[in-house]
Amino acid sequence: MAQDDLFPDDPAQLRPLADRMRPTALQDFIGQGHLLGEGKPLRRALESGRLHSMVLWGPPGTGKTTLARLLAGISGYAFETLSAVLAGVKDIRAAVERARQVRAQSGQGTVLFIDEVHRFNKAQQDAFLPHVEDGTFLFVGATTENPSFELNNALLSRARVYVLRALEADALKGLLQRALTDATHGLGAAGLSIGDAALDLLAEAADGDARRALNLLEIAADLAVEGEISDGVIKEVAGGQLRRFDKGGEAFYDQISALHKSLRGSAPDAALYWLCRMLDGGCDPLYVARRLVRMASEDIGNADPRALEIALNAWQVQQRLGSPEGELAIAQAVVYLACAAKSNAVYTAFNQAMQTARASGSLEVPIHLRNAPTRLMKELGYGKAYRYAHDEPGGYAAGEDYLPEALAGVRFYHPVARGLEIKIAEKLDQLRALDEQARAASDEAN
Repeated sequence: MAQDDLFPDDPAQLRPLADRMRPTALQDFIGQGHLLGEGKPLRRALESGRLHSMVLWGPPGTGKTTLARLLAGISGYAFETLSAVLAGVKDIRAAVERARQVRAQSGQGTVLFIDEVHRFNKAQQDAFLPHVEDGTFLFVGATTENPSFELNNALLSRARVYVLRALEADALKGLLQRALTDATHGLGAAGLSIGDAALDLLAEAADGDARRALNLLEIAADLAVEGEISDGVIKEVAGGQLRRFDKGGEAFYDQISALHKSLRGSAPDAALYWLCRMLDGGCDPLYVARRLVRMASEDIGNADPRALEIALNAWQVQQRLGSPEGELAIAQAVVYLACAAKSNAVYTAFNQAMQTARASGSLEVPIHLRNAPTRLMKELGYGKAYRYAHDEPGGYAAGEDYLPEALAGVRFYHPVARGLEIKIAEKLDQLRALDEQARAASDEAN
């Protein structure tokens, strides 16, 4: 960009490029064809003139604010906007009053757009309900978080949720080229040029975010040498840009879920990919290490007990060495867990035993299993007839019962036919056969 253009005479040029390039017509809106294409739901609502309250849910830079403005303009509604980061109930009331005045004076409806709506608490969200109900305004909320977790059911029941998707690289490249050639709103007057490779790098660095793409382009334009935005300039501008990974948000839980399910599905390549996506996005490696320990018990268990040890070792290596050395140990654990024999038998047994313990009340410990540290307890029979397993043949007291009488014969743990649990199942079958023989002999003797 020429030096003279850094301080333009037109005040509009002082606005960020992303704001100047905001489309004012639906045909200029990029992406979201699944919502706005011919015959798609939002397009049909617009064409039929039946605009309704809605929540626009999607990653940053996908056009939520722009789309809300376009919908209001096309449908002939006034447009009110509030940011949930800054606004309170007082601001909501003021916006409601303005909407009433507009309707009273011109009969025009109002779209009330709430950016970052998930930041509002329950009381603030409830403040919208009566005004949505009586038609004072159409409510349009924008959020990067899962509405089912962050918004009240009462508000969700009055609004349709539309999911916006991250923009494809081709769509971003088209937007960037438009910004470079648009002399009125973009950078066309500066006479800048950019090669295909640099444009690809810029679109990749934007990671589906149109706002980020235009912000990076604007910075790159200031660093252009003789009007050329080179690969080197793009690499300098995009250095350190992180992939989309909202810690604690939707992307966070989606990606850890993908890692977990890849491990469970014995897919080491996919598991490594999701691990690297999370690390590249800024996830704390120790968080992943802790989750691997859980996965080792939940999905592998006794089919390969070494998995738990390897997961714990990876956690310890990360704690001792930090990044990047520790991340390799985590990657090793991820690959091992993905390739290990799988069993959820312990996980299932634990859940069933916990459910039974909670549902069966305070069943008494069988008297032969009770501790007898005092004379009175011994006189009451505590510990009487207990058989010490180490004194029995094979170290096993065949026919002995260890559960409360009401739960006699209940089985929680069912080893699977994979890994070490094959041997465990064989061992348990042998012991149960001994139990049956001992009990049959006892019945005959009695």
